[in-house]
Formats: sequence, C-alpha cells, structure tokens
Amino acid sequence: MPHFHIEYSANLEEVVDVGALCEAIRAEAVQIDAFPLAGVRVRATRVDHYAIADGNAKHGFIDLSIRLREGRSQDVKSDSITRIFATLKSFMSDALSTHSIALSAEIRDIDASLSPKFGTIRDHLETPS
Repeated sequence: MPHFHIEYSANLEEVVDVGALCEAIRAEAVQIDAFPLAGVRVRATRVDHYAIADGNAKHGFIDLSIRLREGRSQDVKSDSITRIFATLKSFMSDALSTHSIALSAEIRDIDASLSPKFGTIRDHLETPS
C-alpha cells in the first residue's frame, strides 16, 4: 500500500494527460519513506456521469483518494497528503488557469485485518524495496 485512485470528469479528457498525471503522482509517492515502493499503485477512472455546481458542463473535477494500511502516524499521513496534493495542484496549474476545475484529495486507513494482500512485485523489482 498505498493505492491512489484518481476519479476525473470526462470533460477533462481533452485538457489533462491523465497518464502523465498518474506518473507524476507515482513519482512523488515513491519519494515518501512511509510508502513502500512495491506497494504504490496509481490508477485513474473517467467519470462519464456527474453534475457540478450550477450544472454547467464546463465544470470539471479531479478527486484523488489515497488508501493505506493502518499504522502510520497522523504526522506521516498529513505530510503525505500535503505532498501528493501539491503534486496534483502543480501538475494541474496550466489547466486550472483556463478551465473550471475542482481538485480534492483524501487519505484514509484500511483495516489490515480485513484487507488480505498477496503479490510477486517485490520479486521482480530491479531495485529491492
């Protein structure tokens, strides 16, 4: 863990390189000591049906949800969400200057006893984590 899930309004598809946004989030996340390299996963989901503010179709959104296994301190989580949200804002700066876009983010714990994990990614990393 952590898992990063970006939901974005379909009207941003022509404005934002979502693949590059995923990579920007991943690149920042792996720099955070509390996030094991092999556990970082970033994905994005386009949302086709949504309604925002006054209903004008020009408005768009990006919502970033970060799920991590419980056990990290409040300070670590606070620093992490601050860094990741700053990355999101920086990446979006050009689009924000010309488009109506709402950005949001949330970090939350996952109960480890209710979240089984298994994988072989660590076995295939070129640099051990």
